[in-house]
Amino acid sequence: MENAHLKNISGLLLATLFISTSGVLGRYIAMPTEVIIWFRAAIAMVLLYFYCKYKKIDLTIKSSKDYKPFFISGLLMALHWVTYFYALKLSNVALGVLSLYTFPIIIALLEPLFLKVKFDPIYILLGLMVLTGLFILTPEFNIESTQVKGILFGVFSAFCYAVRVLILKQHVAKYNGTMLMFYQTVIITILLLPTLFFMDISGFKSQFPYLLLLAFLTTAIGHSLMLHSLKFFSASTASIISSLQPIFGIILAFFFLQEIPTMRTFWGGSLILLTVVIESVRSRNKFKV
Repeated sequence: MENAHLKNISGLLLATLFISTSGVLGRYIAMPTEVIIWFRAAIAMVLLYFYCKYKKIDLTIKSSKDYKPFFISGLLMALHWVTYFYALKLSNVALGVLSLYTFPIIIALLEPLFLKVKFDPIYILLGLMVLTGLFILTPEFNIESTQVKGILFGVFSAFCYAVRVLILKQHVAKYNGTMLMFYQTVIITILLLPTLFFMDISGFKSQFPYLLLLAFLTTAIGHSLMLHSLKFFSASTASIISSLQPIFGIILAFFFLQEIPTMRTFWGGSLILLTVVIESVRSRNKFKV
């Protein structure tokens, strides 16, 4: 049991690291946001399809009742990605990622309504710890600044992501995580297809390597691993542990974008890390094979 728990925790942490690369890539790629997301989804869709075929993963949606939640979750994922990338481009990687990480609190508050589980008051404390860490990390800002607009986009992205996770949580018992991610990318590709006809795509050739990395590492692998982890942890547990993403994102931004973190970053990041450690220990005690 301990080895299985360690394996699943490691998978969740690896998923968090891979997903955190979206911050650097989203800010670096020089193309319109909606176009970036379309290529991200379209390339990931192809990769996930061939992976599912190779692994003989069933792509059949077993019930017509599942069509609606599949579509709604795909729509929310599209909104999450687009608004998150706007947050990155309007502010910086640190603020964009950190504003997104209000979503563990949103999930903790909404999970009993979606999944009919008993609300655990500990998530209020852990959520407040994460929020405090984000508050410490966030610099002072003017309400009219682009940074504030970026933060607002990030919080809205967090809400979309939280609701999407809770909707998918209802279906992971019967669907493979990679299969779920495949259909997410299909829906996003269809929804954002019109953007190719009225937005600038001239930079595609030079930006393709980074789009491929975003689609393969961040999306196909990272998000599939994250969805897979929902089989072993509650949505609240998975979301709070994945709060390491701001730390990973800030470190990557330092090395690849020369965005230098401040002492506030270190203090806030330490508080988030403490929250992750606490939840990792708690989840071990309630883990089931």
